[in-house]
Amino acid sequence: MFCNLSPMIDFDALKSEKGLILAVVQDQLSREVLMCAYMNREALEKTVETGITHFWSRSRQQLWKKGETSGHVQKVKEIRVDCDMDSLLLLVEQVGGACHMGYRSCFYRNLEGEVVGEKVFEPDEVYKS
Repeated sequence: MFCNLSPMIDFDALKSEKGLILAVVQDQLSREVLMCAYMNREALEKTVETGITHFWSRSRQQLWKKGETSGHVQKVKEIRVDCDMDSLLLLVEQVGGACHMGYRSCFYRNLEGEVVGEKVFEPDEVYKS
């Protein structure tokens, strides 16, 4: 286990919707928000067990380990639960980029569509079919 989460909050105590809870992922040092994704019980348990983020893909309907294809993993340093117990904050050490579009953060555009984030890799080179 990556950190002292004992006793871990029971997933059933969290206010999930259809068995999923929102997870906000933030860089531990810079506090930059990297991404948001959903976790089910298995994803949270795998994350705690391995220290690497795991999420539930709503589109593929399956568990996925962040960085499994790209190598751009998120090493979990701390997990916090919000006051309403309906979302999680994961403080991580990001290896490479968090966004599958090649940016450090999934929040790389402003409302006008202007790119304001840092591109850290070329997706075509990482996600070869």
